[in-house]
Amino acid sequence: MSAKLELLCQKLQEILGDRIQSLKTERGEVSLEVAPAVYREVALVLRDHPELCFDQLLDLCGVDYSTYGEGLYSGKPFVGRFAAVSHLTSLKNIVRLRLRTFAADDAFPVLDSVIDVWPSVSWFEREAFDMFGIMFAGHPDLRRILTDYGFVGHPFRKDFPISGYVEMRYDPDLARVIYQPVTIEPRENTPRIVREANYGDVGHG
Repeated sequence: MSAKLELLCQKLQEILGDRIQSLKTERGEVSLEVAPAVYREVALVLRDHPELCFDQLLDLCGVDYSTYGEGLYSGKPFVGRFAAVSHLTSLKNIVRLRLRTFAADDAFPVLDSVIDVWPSVSWFEREAFDMFGIMFAGHPDLRRILTDYGFVGHPFRKDFPISGYVEMRYDPDLARVIYQPVTIEPRENTPRIVREANYGDVGHG
């Protein structure tokens, strides 16, 4: 671990204390995990504390861990299914941080919006809502951003069918677009690879 990352971890431990659920450094990056109850509070500290100054949010993405590692991560059970992961930058300290929090309720995932902390998160939270169904309490304009207004479900969830739930078509009798149940048969999109029987053998030319 570089001296800069070691110092960052030390500062995070001192400043955030027991609000930290997990703090680790892997592949030259620091990842911080906090509980949803303190997510927004920690975001404010990360931005405003003079020794941290994480004044830029580069992106936020939703994650569905439902089938990841059989529900385990490093041998421990996941605390939830849906998470929001943000990547932050401190221009003052020239260092980055990954911030993750899990929604408390898998059936109806809700997290606090951090739009008043980092305004750049607006469209990222809308995307996570649209694709994963994660609600962000306090977001002033939480609407779908990539799918149609009448779209059913959230396409990046692991249990969302490849063909979707509904399809749309233009009905000439009604003179408008209508939605109807999907008419195509679901299928596995597994690529079929055909190789010669002795492919890879030494001396095979």
